[in-house]
Amino acid sequence: MNGPLRIGIAGLGTVGAGVVKLLAQHRNLLGLRGGRALDLVAASARSRAKKRDIDLAGVRWEKDPLALAKAADIDVVVELIGGSDGIAKRLAETALRSGKHLVTANKALLAMHGTELAELAEQRGLILSFEAAVAGGIPIIKALREGLVGNRVRRLYGILNGTCNYILTTMRETGRDFGAVLAEAQAAGYAEADPSFDVDGIDAAHKLAVLTGAAFGAKVNFPGVHVEGIRRVTSMDIGFAEELGLRIKLLGLARETRYGIEQRVHPCMVSLDAPIAHIEGVFNAVVVEGDFVGNTMFQGRGAGQGPTASAVVADLVDVARGRHMPAFVVPAAKLADKKVSPMDRHQGAYYIRLMVQDRPGVIAAVSGALARERISLESMLQRGRSQSDQVPVVLTTHETEEAAMRRALARIAKLKVVAEEPCVIRIEAF
Repeated sequence: MNGPLRIGIAGLGTVGAGVVKLLAQHRNLLGLRGGRALDLVAASARSRAKKRDIDLAGVRWEKDPLALAKAADIDVVVELIGGSDGIAKRLAETALRSGKHLVTANKALLAMHGTELAELAEQRGLILSFEAAVAGGIPIIKALREGLVGNRVRRLYGILNGTCNYILTTMRETGRDFGAVLAEAQAAGYAEADPSFDVDGIDAAHKLAVLTGAAFGAKVNFPGVHVEGIRRVTSMDIGFAEELGLRIKLLGLARETRYGIEQRVHPCMVSLDAPIAHIEGVFNAVVVEGDFVGNTMFQGRGAGQGPTASAVVADLVDVARGRHMPAFVVPAAKLADKKVSPMDRHQGAYYIRLMVQDRPGVIAAVSGALARERISLESMLQRGRSQSDQVPVVLTTHETEEAAMRRALARIAKLKVVAEEPCVIRIEAF
């Protein structure tokens, strides 16, 4: 423990470059905080010739990232390649099997193989850390492992994707629709050229699966996450939400129910009284409800070079200090194989926006379809006539079961007076 912690890093993109910069800039400070020097020994990336704003003088270059895992002069491998399989998975497994600690920012890898990697690390007495994989610079994994470890988590929820939060915030502030704001986000670098992982909710679902494992002592179960994105959210719905005292956010939510673990990622309407309603732009936030501590909220930048590099280096300092903690709070062999709570069993309130023909009897027909499923209304907004002979009708319901709501919506969609598929957004009470 007296010698330096010898680091090999795979992947020198935005985050990798940030880690190199941070290690160099705070070398002395990190040595004091880690109890020994943190030395970058070797690096690997797709192209050595690519121009990077980092100093790699004295750092050995490895063409094959797997060489980092096998090198005798490396203690910990930092995996920043990305992807749930392929070279990233091989590197993670090889590093652990070769006796190297592993630090990763790869939420997709952890969502698909986190339980197996945790088991492998613990079998070999090694550290697996992944603070940077969820919510960037927000220390939420450390909070679950340490600060909140005395609590039984009742529920957690949060804004886990900054791209979606930026898009929804900008739609609300400008009145523009999804497509136009997405194009602007891509031009500004907030969204990828192919934004599917972000806007379709997959990125947030990866992160939620990892958080759920840590919060509830459960095996990581990405296939058990119900996922919906934000493509169908319109500026009209955002406007109606504000009129109702609500705000639309893409949230990841997890809780234990009598049917099993409920994991959901989808657009939600939340009260303007809820603190999470006011997390705007590219920021992330996570709320953890503990049985003793109550509600705790963590917020900050969920991506970017600096915040994510900060989280990676925090893990490296833990490795330097020899802080051996189970990756998912409890030993991997003790992680529960919990049932998935079916989405049909979800209980909650709903926002329904219909485009209907402006004629007598419409409201009665819609109300009848809801009444057949014993769904009661809390409020209704109805607009006057329009040139197109189609007007929006907005309904909010009291709490009901998802399965009943889906049956009612199927009947409503078949009504001749309903011009398009109903827009439905779940309302969350916090």
